[in-house]
Amino acid sequence: MVRCEGIWKIYNEGKPYEVRALSDLCLTISRGSFTIIGGPSGSGKTTLISIMGTIERPSRGGISIDGKNIAGFSDVALSSLRRKRIGFVFQDYNLIPGLCAWENVSVPLVPEGIPIRERKDRATGLLETLGLAERAEHSPEEMSGGERQRVAIARALVNNPDIVILDEPTSSIDKESVSGLLDIMKGLKAQGRTIIVSTHEERLLGNADIVYELIKGRLTGHADNNGMHQ
Repeated sequence: MVRCEGIWKIYNEGKPYEVRALSDLCLTISRGSFTIIGGPSGSGKTTLISIMGTIERPSRGGISIDGKNIAGFSDVALSSLRRKRIGFVFQDYNLIPGLCAWENVSVPLVPEGIPIRERKDRATGLLETLGLAERAEHSPEEMSGGERQRVAIARALVNNPDIVILDEPTSSIDKESVSGLLDIMKGLKAQGRTIIVSTHEERLLGNADIVYELIKGRLTGHADNNGMHQ
């Protein structure tokens, strides 16, 4: 379970040009759920999921995972937690141009000291599962947007995380790839993983267990299978 309590994120705090990206957010994401953080561009979606993914820290407030408050964790402790428990798929994928697909997927395994043969086996196995077996030796530059996204998803899964976070995953792919993405997320949820997605894609909204709506950094309501709540 991921819980955010009174989360604020303020950039350039105390300066004339400070920006309040998030204001006093409280929300809970249940283990094994498919949760969407919705809202228009600039509403704070990416900031919020970056905090939940331990990539950014809140300015104020607490965040806990399975009841353990991680707000006071050191950078090293947060990095270790992220490698072991959280898979993050960036909006622009963040693939390394000089590496082929399986090498990109295996990058999170390098700090763990895993031998290269095992890294390659785990990476190519995931790529095969995601329909990219024949692209394992190809570089990101040789792939479509949908293929690059699946490589990024494989990289997020290579350490077998129980929390998978995707930032605006439909922004750079075609409609056919959106359908494939939805199938992947349904499969991950069926495995018991917690899925957190920032998006405004209608076809994804209808398949989530709960949708939180952000407007200008504030939580304005949420909807579950029973309808909308304020």
